[in-house]
Amino acid sequence: MIRSVMIALVALLPALFAGPVAHAAATCDAPAVERFGPASVTGAIVGAAVHDGHAYVVTRGLKPPVLAEIDLATRKVVRSVTLPDGPAAGEPEGGWATAVSGGKIYAGTYPVPDLYSFDPATGQVEHVRSFGRNGGYIWSLAAAPDGTLYAGTYPDGRVWEYVPATGAVRDFGVLTPGERYVRAVAADADFVYAGLLDKAKLVRISRADGTVRELATGPTGFGFVAEHAGRVLATSGNTLIDIGKDGTGERRVALTEGTLDVLTTAADGTVYATSRPDGAVHRLRPGDAAFTKIAEPPSQGDETRRVQLLDEHTLLGFAGSGGMWWLDLRTGTSELVDLIDAGLPSGAERPQSMLLVPNRAVYVGGHFSMEVRDLRTGEKRRFRMPGEPKDLVRRGEKIYAAIYPSGQIVSVDLRTDEVRGVGYLGHGQQRPWDIEYDAVTDQLVVASAPLGANLEGALSVVDPDTGEIDVYKGVIPNQSLMSLSVDPEGGVVYLGGDVLGGGGTPPVATSASVAAFDLTRREVLWQVDPIPGHRTFQDVKAHDGLLYGVYKRDSGTWIAMDLATREVVRRGKLSGYGELTAHRGRVFTSVFFGGGNAYELGAEAKLLATGLGDEWYTNPQLHFEPGSWKAWALAGRDLARLTLDPRCPAITP
Repeated sequence: MIRSVMIALVALLPALFAGPVAHAAATCDAPAVERFGPASVTGAIVGAAVHDGHAYVVTRGLKPPVLAEIDLATRKVVRSVTLPDGPAAGEPEGGWATAVSGGKIYAGTYPVPDLYSFDPATGQVEHVRSFGRNGGYIWSLAAAPDGTLYAGTYPDGRVWEYVPATGAVRDFGVLTPGERYVRAVAADADFVYAGLLDKAKLVRISRADGTVRELATGPTGFGFVAEHAGRVLATSGNTLIDIGKDGTGERRVALTEGTLDVLTTAADGTVYATSRPDGAVHRLRPGDAAFTKIAEPPSQGDETRRVQLLDEHTLLGFAGSGGMWWLDLRTGTSELVDLIDAGLPSGAERPQSMLLVPNRAVYVGGHFSMEVRDLRTGEKRRFRMPGEPKDLVRRGEKIYAAIYPSGQIVSVDLRTDEVRGVGYLGHGQQRPWDIEYDAVTDQLVVASAPLGANLEGALSVVDPDTGEIDVYKGVIPNQSLMSLSVDPEGGVVYLGGDVLGGGGTPPVATSASVAAFDLTRREVLWQVDPIPGHRTFQDVKAHDGLLYGVYKRDSGTWIAMDLATREVVRRGKLSGYGELTAHRGRVFTSVFFGGGNAYELGAEAKLLATGLGDEWYTNPQLHFEPGSWKAWALAGRDLARLTLDPRCPAITP
């Protein structure tokens, strides 16, 4: 009997000591890809315009984008068309810029900077003109009184003139050295007024001879420009700049909380404006020294795309999440209509983030929304979020999301879907890229970048119970933070830098750093530059004494650095960049480019999947089920479960 037991134990020894790689025989012939339909559905909008009793909106994130016509009397979508591909390479995904000229609706698209027209009389869509190559934006569009159109573009920071009657085009050239974004334009009979984001300048361009004159410099980048009764009105952060068209008589009025979003003016010069991040409505009458808040947010926490007076008592607003609201200026009451409910064609968008709650649900962050697939029932549900959840992490019975563009941290109750605000990062940190939870200190940590021409990002330490946030700006000097990784034993977080910061200002450093930060003592322990000349980390992950890193610049370079010696012990090249994850003693990554690939990183990179598509809005991710080689991810824009067994050949959805 004893001999039989010993023989059995000896037979088990290879399995007992094989460590994390020991498991049942591979089943490489099993279905490797399961699809579950669109991961995130959206009705979000960017551009909006009003003409002849109808509103016109352009969707965000759909391919091709939809231009929808809404009857303002019935509040229903009565017609919709798509904006087809133009002659430039690439497909449009939306149109930030809209304007009305000669009875037609014009839309400027991204990420191909093309101009389209829609004729309500005939229902015809026409590609009018391209203003750059794939990767560019027409950010802003305005019509002068004679119908001439003016477009502000990115990344060349230019204003273009287009004459619909003749097709003539004029380029006004670089408005100021180093500028990338002409975020806002307005035009009158004589001048074009342009708000620049990076350089925070308001400029005037002569329509006659193209002469450029600076009218004002703002506290931050300009986001909206309008003209009224001989004055130019422009928003710069929380400040309204009201200035004469000749540059004289400047007046500045600032909001006490938040930043100004969009505005419109009444005939008597009263300004109605919305604010971020709350979405509230404010009024500034001629002669007022301060704004007066006149209405709670018609769409809480939303970006406002446009506001327009329908009559002296009614303000119409367009919410970026995909809504329209009517505000009664006498009572402060509002009505909100969801555009999907009104008939706007919805579709699959590029997801922002994903989180697996094992045996319960998969959460997918979209644009102002969260989609949930219940793993127990297979049912899907959708609820609203106050922005774009750039990253998600779980702590107990709550998910925490890092939100752009507000820089807010919010919680989501796993049992009720209740969304509650935890706090705002502030300190100019509006681009949170990564959030993790440290169980040792029971705190959340967030890596962020600034918005606009600023280099320094921040590490923020968040108390999820009290909402207290400690922000360590410039924790890696002269770099923003793209990623972080909590040490598996807790108490220390590793940071991955980016020398470009928010963009729009020349970098000081030439190489992206990694740093270790002690969460108890709140101090940097060390900082190194693993590879000279590589400027941006996309993600870092601490695992088994090594810090793995994937670079965005140079794209696809990956490393493993010994945390004890801080020397790079492994290095290779992937097809692109994405996020890292540790699972069952191994490290994996999913990346953009090359068709969308997944790898295991060991002594070298092993390809596990290809053909996943490049449809993530932020960074490709993998979320493994515990004790399994099945990972939740994207296949195209579909939610998918992939079998990524390292012993099997690479799969192709």
